[in-house]
Amino acid sequence: MKPGLLKRPSRFILRAMSDGYSTWLEINLDAIRCNVRRLRQLTNTPVMAIVKANGYGHGAVESARAAVEAGSEWCGVARFEEAMALRQAGLNCRLLVMGYTPPACLQDAIDQDISLTIYDPELGGLYPRQLPKSNKPLNIHVKVDTGMGRLGIKPEDALKLVGDLSRTPGIKVEGFCTHFAKADETDRTSTFGQLSKFIPLVKELENRGMRPEIIHAANSAAALQYPDSRFDLIRPGIAIYGLDPSSETPLPEGFIPALTWKARLTSIKVLPPGHTVSYGGIYTTSAEEQIGVVPVGYADGFRRVAGEQVLIHGQRVDVVGRVCMDQSMVQLSGLTDVHIGDEVILLGCQANESISADEIARRWGTINYEVVCGLSNRLPRIYLESGPSSTDHAITN
Repeated sequence: MKPGLLKRPSRFILRAMSDGYSTWLEINLDAIRCNVRRLRQLTNTPVMAIVKANGYGHGAVESARAAVEAGSEWCGVARFEEAMALRQAGLNCRLLVMGYTPPACLQDAIDQDISLTIYDPELGGLYPRQLPKSNKPLNIHVKVDTGMGRLGIKPEDALKLVGDLSRTPGIKVEGFCTHFAKADETDRTSTFGQLSKFIPLVKELENRGMRPEIIHAANSAAALQYPDSRFDLIRPGIAIYGLDPSSETPLPEGFIPALTWKARLTSIKVLPPGHTVSYGGIYTTSAEEQIGVVPVGYADGFRRVAGEQVLIHGQRVDVVGRVCMDQSMVQLSGLTDVHIGDEVILLGCQANESISADEIARRWGTINYEVVCGLSNRLPRIYLESGPSSTDHAITN
């Protein structure tokens, strides 16, 4: 399969899977696989697919499976419960928890082969004191703060911590890592500055014979823009879902957005001139207008902001009045032959038009990460993929 080309499940199957929903997400798992393979091709480096925050809204378990099937050796999450959910779903890839793990979870981490991150000297002392007896070690990655100012031990304390942990019975220092603050910006000063702090630490670990098995630093933007940051493993998140790390760092050709948000028209009525629409009456019809209702609101992750648009019959239409918790009203006066049940696109393509996560992010004054991560868990997710022997199929969750 060439990058950028996907076999889509048939219309019949998609219609059958979505008939029971008024609004839903379609996630193309082939797109995620394609994006992971593209990253491996471009970087020639093993991949840790970041599937935290419910796979950036795409579904953690399904996204992780697709990434592993495409060659990801690792999956990374933010919280221990996310890692346990992947194990309970049958994922047997290597797993790293990048955030805080309570000491009460150490036994489960050992039993389930889940690697943990130590980023603070206090944790570096706490875990060894509360380490349960086991025939297997607790795998640890030591994180260094080279400029992010978030999680990470000070560079000047990193070598001592690695040494102390390496000498602690029951602990294996498996990894050494950092995180970049501005890798998705065109100004490279910050990222080069962070690398200038991190690389000497790696070399000194090598000189002392203490180099862990896995050195990693690169998020999506760094993996694509900074070859020196790739080390033994890259940690792409947003790129595996086919979304740009930022407007300053667009993805190269061959990446495919994996997610489409769809709904249906559930009401169509003609309102007379001077009729207000939705809470607060901030929109008033200026003439006889055809107004439709879409069963999507801020409880689904569709923001209560001015200027929202959706696609109907391949045309952009405006959301009028305030977005409600479960409903939004749309201006249909420019359309003909519209009916209840017609497909509405909130994010994705229809005919020759499209609304991207980046466009929505600009409208909301945020980033595409927040758009997809904010999609509510109450939205049904339909997973699309090309099945064996070229048989198309879809699965739901």
